[in-house]
Amino acid sequence: MTEKKIPCVLIIALILSLPRLWAGDTASFVDLGFSPDGKTYMFGQYGVQSQTLKPWAELFVVDVPQNNFVPSGKISYVHDRPVIAGQDGSGALYRLISRNAALADRYDINFLFQGQALYITSDNGGNLPPPGETIEFRDFESNISYKASLVSLTEGAGNNLKSSFYINLERNDQGGAKKTYTVGSPQIKRSLIVSYRIKKVMIAPRDGSIVFVVEMRKQGAGGTDIRYMIEALRL
Repeated sequence: MTEKKIPCVLIIALILSLPRLWAGDTASFVDLGFSPDGKTYMFGQYGVQSQTLKPWAELFVVDVPQNNFVPSGKISYVHDRPVIAGQDGSGALYRLISRNAALADRYDINFLFQGQALYITSDNGGNLPPPGETIEFRDFESNISYKASLVSLTEGAGNNLKSSFYINLERNDQGGAKKTYTVGSPQIKRSLIVSYRIKKVMIAPRDGSIVFVVEMRKQGAGGTDIRYMIEALRL
């Protein structure tokens, strides 16, 4: 009896042709760097739409002291054709960056001034984060320790669900002095976001700017979509 082998590329193509099997659209976060003074920060995210299989990407430039987007600081792109089998959608981000190089230049973004990670969450097996998530981390170079608690607020249910969050931050320096901050905009209600968690914490390479990367889980047509946003603070 002759064994028949199915090429790997054919298997991938068959999987990609069945969008109903996808559980949701999961974004990948990309740190694109700070300006030299740490006052602006650029990041991106990309993925593949679960229903159409079209690659998409978004770019964001944030005013760190204001914790808000700069003017025209949010750009989105969706390709007009489905992703090629075996690709992850990152090509959409590359295209978006190349077409908007002037945006990075305008705000003096240096792609080599990426954030220094102070905390990276461990994968919890896809489970939802517990309410009132609290994390602790340390900047070993300055010997400053931090404690951050994410507080989420939810109202409504189903298609009427809306939510918001904020972060309580405690900073303790090596001399014992403590400062507290509240980061975020709890007044902003986001539709269909079911949960938030702190995915990563970074500081700028040359100053005290700190960035929280927040994972958002959203009710989508094909399951739970994952997107990212940041909260920024000038310490």
